Amino acid sequence: MAFEPDGYTSVAPYLTVNGAQGTIDFLIYVFEAQSLRMIPGSEGKIAHGEVRIDDTVVMLTDAVEGWPATPSHVHIYVKDVDAIFERALALGAAIVKRPTQDGDADKRGGFTDAGGTTWWVSTQVE
Repeated sequence: MAFEPDGYTSVAPYLTVNGAQGTIDFLIYVFEAQSLRMIPGSEGKIAHGEVRIDDTVVMLTDAVEGWPATPSHVHIYVKDVDAIFERALALGAAIVKRPTQDGDADKRGGFTDAGGTTWWVSTQVE
C-alpha cells in the first residue's frame, strides 16, 4: 500500500503566496496545470490548493497573519521553454532571465509571477 495519494510524488513544492487564486490561474494558463484539491479559507482566501503540472503536484496557500508570503524558486522542465516563457510574459510575469543555453544541455530562463514565485523553466536541447 502506498503512503501517498495515487498520482502524487513523495516531494511536492509548497508555496505560501499573496493571491493564491491568481497563482493557480497563472499556473493553469502558463503550464496547462490541472486544478486538484481546493480548500477555502476565510475572507475568500485559499487555505490549501493543489495543481498538477505534468507529473508533479504543486501545493499552495494564501499568506495570512503568522504565515507570510515566502519568495520561492521552482524549476520545471518543459517541452518548449520559449513558448512557456512567452505565455508567462503575456500574463505580466517579470523577466528574471530570458531563455538561453549557458554551457550545459539546457536552454533555461526565469520569470517571477505576481505572487512572488520565481519559475525557472528549461528544455534539454542537447
